[in-house]
Amino acid sequence: MAKQSRLGRGLDALLPADEADTEKSSPGKNRVELSIPLNRIKANPDQPRKRFDETELGELAASIKRHGIIQPIIVDEDGGAYIIVAGERRARAAALAGLEEVPVVIRRYSDRQRLEIALVENIHRANLNPIEEAAAYRELMEHSGLSQDEAAERVGKNRSTVANALRLLKLPPPVKEALVEGSLSAGHARTILSLSGAAAQEKFFAEILEKRLSVRQAEDRAAEISGKPKANSNASAKEDKGAKKKEPNLAAMEDRFIEKLGTRVAIKGTLKKGRVEIDYYSMDDLDRLYHLLGGA
Repeated sequence: MAKQSRLGRGLDALLPADEADTEKSSPGKNRVELSIPLNRIKANPDQPRKRFDETELGELAASIKRHGIIQPIIVDEDGGAYIIVAGERRARAAALAGLEEVPVVIRRYSDRQRLEIALVENIHRANLNPIEEAAAYRELMEHSGLSQDEAAERVGKNRSTVANALRLLKLPPPVKEALVEGSLSAGHARTILSLSGAAAQEKFFAEILEKRLSVRQAEDRAAEISGKPKANSNASAKEDKGAKKKEPNLAAMEDRFIEKLGTRVAIKGTLKKGRVEIDYYSMDDLDRLYHLLGGA
């Protein structure tokens, strides 16, 4: 059975088909479906998500009031209580909706499996903030003794994606907090990481916030601080002048590309036709971009 290699494909892939069929015919062995009081359910201590959007929870609670909980919460029994393995948002929303009992599926999992499932559920169903995701990868690696390659395979991600996420944990605490709160983007954070030393990074972080620099502007400023040529230093003066007059919709789309890819992107052309230039700075960076753009 290839249980581990399936984890990145979603929660339904956690159990091989033959084991799932066995459970349906013999629910008492490893799977029990019933309703239990909410006050007997405990949050998973390995839950990667530490913050839950109150607006989203309210919307889910309203839906639960109207339609009930359609998908049971997956739990593991622990000394008379039940630890949530998958579905903490549903449990929280059910409490907001005033439910006293919720439908659950009881399954048996190891501590490692609980962590893996919680990570997979959050990454593939409700995105973690960048620091939560990075911390979850690190915890998975430390808890299970996995390499970056193995952790990436376990959650269905590319190794460069995991490696770039883990780099964010090297940022100074104020910068990481801004990423958690959403006041700083991952693109900005990667630019801050291009500078050496916590003091320089914190100073640059403050400048980004004070001057409200876009990712593109931050990249140019980081190059200036490091004494490196700016990203557009090889462009001619004519191109620079033309860039300032770029059609607003193209300029906005360019910024969206930069934010998404975390590197310099230039759109050359008009609204009808043109080309997109994407900068990369190493083979790892090129591999990261390949997978961000949909590579297998």
